[in-house]
Amino acid sequence: MHEGREPPLRQQSAGLEEGTTVQTRSRRRSVSSGSETLGGAMGPLLHWLHDVAAVTLLKARRTLLQAAILFCVLVLLLWVSIFLYGSFYYSYMPTVSFSTPVHFYYTADCDASESTLCSFPTANISFMKNDRDQVMANGQPYQISLELEMPESPVNEQLGMFMVKMSCYTKGGKTVSSIGRSTMLHYRSKLLQTLSTLVFAPLLLTGMAEQKQLIEVELFSDYKTNAYQPTVGAVIEIHSKQVQIYSSQLRIHAYFTGIRYVLYNFPLMSAVIGVATNFAFLSVIVLFSYLQFIWGGLWPPDQVRVRVMMGDDTRIQQRREEVRKRMERENSQKELNICKKIVAMLDKIRSFYSFVTTIKNC
Repeated sequence: MHEGREPPLRQQSAGLEEGTTVQTRSRRRSVSSGSETLGGAMGPLLHWLHDVAAVTLLKARRTLLQAAILFCVLVLLLWVSIFLYGSFYYSYMPTVSFSTPVHFYYTADCDASESTLCSFPTANISFMKNDRDQVMANGQPYQISLELEMPESPVNEQLGMFMVKMSCYTKGGKTVSSIGRSTMLHYRSKLLQTLSTLVFAPLLLTGMAEQKQLIEVELFSDYKTNAYQPTVGAVIEIHSKQVQIYSSQLRIHAYFTGIRYVLYNFPLMSAVIGVATNFAFLSVIVLFSYLQFIWGGLWPPDQVRVRVMMGDDTRIQQRREEVRKRMERENSQKELNICKKIVAMLDKIRSFYSFVTTIKNC
């Protein structure tokens, strides 16, 4: 019995397996056909996205290159503007202040028993930098002063007033200007000196302070050197044989007016305006050069010359036509006048002939 029922069960299971296989194959076919359809639809879209990405990348690269070139050009223009302003400032602005030590000398060929010097203390000062460039610019006003560092010694206190003379000379040794000024130590009473000594005793004992005075003598308040006879040096004399001096300094300070005053007193604002002006001027030049280069490529000079010549030929032809028409009108007017004259003459002849005929008939 069991052996007779087994075949139908096997056939049923085999049928189920075949049905499952057919369904699986149909599903695979549908999935594959759907994927092929989706791939066919996505293909053009992917190509379009690839083209868009390539074009965008090319534009971005070109834009980046143009921006880099523009940045380099702007940096170069800025550097050139700063260099031009610095060159102008260095060449236009003279020395603002000049200071040099003054070393006095005197002769020692007199009697050694005398307590005074043998001659007035004298110093020779050069107004040349590096033995080549002048300290003072031509036409620029300068203030010249002498600073004397003098001890508060009894000799200087008893000296009183003394003269300081300055004589400026040219390269050939000719004196072009001379001036004398008087000066003396500032007065300090005995009580003030005693109190000052007591207060500053620690500093005086340690050498950090000294009992001295700094005397400033203004020699020239508005000195100008001549371009034809420039000042190259000066001789300074102190008309006193008893004066005692620690050291001295000659100071020259320029007083600016006009543009130099603005450049000196407002350096930052002047630098910004100067660099900006140079930058704008150079930018305009570069812009015109670029436009000339572009327009020169679009319209070469030969084509422009041909166009101009064609325009000239057209104008000449128009003028010729106008002249010809005018001449034709004048000729036609002359012919008309001649015809009128002939008709008038014929009328006169006809009238004369009729008059003669009438006389004969009579």
